[in-house]
Amino acid sequence: MTRARTPLTALAAASAALALAGCAGTPVGTSGKSSSVTIERTTFGIPHISAQDPETLAYGVAYAYAQDNVCMTADQLVTARGQRSSHFGAKTIGLLGRRYIPNEQIDLFMAAHMDDALLARSWARASAQVQSMARGYVAGYNRYLADNAATLPDACRGKPWVQPMTLAEYRRMAEVVAVQAGIAALADGMLGAQPPAAKAAQAPAPDVNLADAAQAMRDVGLLDSPLGSNAWAFGKDVTANGSGMLLGNPHFPWSGPNRFYEMHLTIPGQMDVMGVGIGTYPMVSIGFNKDVAWSHTVSTGKRFTLYELALVPGDATSYLVDGKPEKMTARKVSAQIPGADGQPQTREHTVWSTRWGPLVVVPRAGLGWTDKTAYALRDANTGNTRMMDAALAFARATSVGEMHKAHASLGLPWVNTLAADRHGRVLYTDTSVVPDVDAAQLERCAPSKPAAALRGAAGLVVLNGARADCAWREDSASPVPGLIPMGRMPVALRNDWVQNSNDSFVYTHPTQKFEGISPLVGDASLTRPRTRASLAEIPEMLGRGKVTLQAMQDQLFQNRNFMAQVVVPDLLAACDKAPTAESRDGCAALKGWDRRNNVDARGAHVFREFWRTARNIPGVHRVPFDSAQPVATPAGLKMDDAATAAKVWEALDGAVKAIRTSGYTLDATLGSVQRPAITEEPIALHGGEEFEGVLNNLGRQEPAPINKAGLRIDYGTSYVQTVTFDAKGPVAQAILAYGQSTNPASPHVNDQMREFSAKRWHTLPFHRDDVVKARVGEPLRLVRP
Repeated sequence: MTRARTPLTALAAASAALALAGCAGTPVGTSGKSSSVTIERTTFGIPHISAQDPETLAYGVAYAYAQDNVCMTADQLVTARGQRSSHFGAKTIGLLGRRYIPNEQIDLFMAAHMDDALLARSWARASAQVQSMARGYVAGYNRYLADNAATLPDACRGKPWVQPMTLAEYRRMAEVVAVQAGIAALADGMLGAQPPAAKAAQAPAPDVNLADAAQAMRDVGLLDSPLGSNAWAFGKDVTANGSGMLLGNPHFPWSGPNRFYEMHLTIPGQMDVMGVGIGTYPMVSIGFNKDVAWSHTVSTGKRFTLYELALVPGDATSYLVDGKPEKMTARKVSAQIPGADGQPQTREHTVWSTRWGPLVVVPRAGLGWTDKTAYALRDANTGNTRMMDAALAFARATSVGEMHKAHASLGLPWVNTLAADRHGRVLYTDTSVVPDVDAAQLERCAPSKPAAALRGAAGLVVLNGARADCAWREDSASPVPGLIPMGRMPVALRNDWVQNSNDSFVYTHPTQKFEGISPLVGDASLTRPRTRASLAEIPEMLGRGKVTLQAMQDQLFQNRNFMAQVVVPDLLAACDKAPTAESRDGCAALKGWDRRNNVDARGAHVFREFWRTARNIPGVHRVPFDSAQPVATPAGLKMDDAATAAKVWEALDGAVKAIRTSGYTLDATLGSVQRPAITEEPIALHGGEEFEGVLNNLGRQEPAPINKAGLRIDYGTSYVQTVTFDAKGPVAQAILAYGQSTNPASPHVNDQMREFSAKRWHTLPFHRDDVVKARVGEPLRLVRP
């Protein structure tokens, strides 16, 4: 049954009464405090939002965010409702968490995964403040629609899919954020899990190609996640002012609900915090207060485990646990999917689940449903409503010690935290949501050999689902049964420095030791060239003197290409043997390049297209990886091996041809080739791809080689902040790489992208007198009913 929607015209009428109440200066509220919120804008459109309570503050955040991004939120709500097919077409690709998949799959996943009653019960366990902020956000967004129904941006004005938000829809949007590193990434795998037909059930399981399995996980964002970041924190032993200093450099999408938004949030006497949040999240995720600055990086921890089921002979929908059969649960869900005639039709789909969770199939990883075996997924973040409580605790922390304690609720779904405080102490911790499975249980609960091999090759942890004792451990110290408690997660509190660039906690600092950490949190593997770059560049920077904000900024925006430094010397040394005109031309272009990715660099695009292919050549390096030398290895190119050399030359030859076919010269500047995908404005961009090891990481959400449009960027360095503290409080300089707004008519649609291009940092106005000096326009005062 389709529920009725509140017309925007009715909301507009209600809004008029609210506006009159605001003008009369008679705030409406039940707490005894003023229920008005003030929104002041400063340079680049940053809102400074002040209220007397969390609910009214969230009301203001929603209103301010809608001023800049109402169409994006309205689109996100269509996803939450499971109505993308009806409005945008069933086969059209849409965004679910981190993945682009057809709208019909998104709609069916939402119908299958979202249980509004269960989500309501989960939210009832959140603090009263967080519950009130959710209500406030919903009301603030709806107020904006009511106030501005006739003047919305062209992209969504008058569209039937622009509707008021409900609390249930808000909870759904938060759930997508929580599970985007788990079941949402395998949404098509859950929908594809159907009992085998007779012939298919009898067919032998295909051999698993581990390389294909790894690529399948990369394609869905679960291996070498496209969401990345760098964060460095420096303590009093190495800083020029003796206070803590932080560089936060998250790498997130430049479009969609994971796009960052700058804001300054104040509840007088309770909270004063500035930084960025994502989408419909009414709190600062990465930022600073008067005492502490922090950032997050996506961690290596596992957010789910798979369970290998032993099926009952002759019954592919029953499985054995401790020798006893259990019946799977079949549930029919439905979504409105347009038929061939364009008219909506009810599409029914059956989803299957077990005691461990829903069934999934990942054919490229050998995880299918046969008459003997099936696989279920248990997601540790399902129903995680603790995120905002953690953010509130961060916002109020007065030291890195308090920041660490704020993790105790296990609210962070998939990130590390790095922080620095005004006292000169620094923190690293991965206290994120991880299933409580230790090394002994991994061995005791090993599945079949092919399934077990997926952990090392593709990052998939598969446990034996035929044993009840293979359930996640329930430690009384954990606030959430089945999750690793804070006391058994890695933490480092230091006076010198810590870093993370999305590899394991093992590489936090060369002298930092950790013991007793579950393999599901991370191991000693090192997959990111950016981690090697950080571990090389930080000691080099310290060798030049004490750390300052300027030193951190300069180091990041030097745009050194780490992998070019590693492999180009061997390539150039062999260039007299280059077999084709194209490979010789490629050698000439690389010889003249300074191995940096600045906008004036010539040859950077040649290396990118070469290394895009050459990095995948088996055994390409002259020196293989050595865990005892993680920064120095792997290194070089194995050009003395004829077979490897031939493939290297083939990669360079192909890169040159691809560049010329795309209409670019080999000596073109990077800035003339690398441009934003979210605007046609020709803004030159500095930075480089993940696989190149450029700290200032830029790329595409859907990876693509060079083409006639050049190298178009829609992901990477998004918000970058450098923060320290003086006697007055925080000193912060930052850039939001794209800008505050997605409305093409806004002056803030891409204004900071030009600042990013020019490497111009701006000082954030945090103190009251600085906000007043930087204020643009008159403050907006709203009254919450």
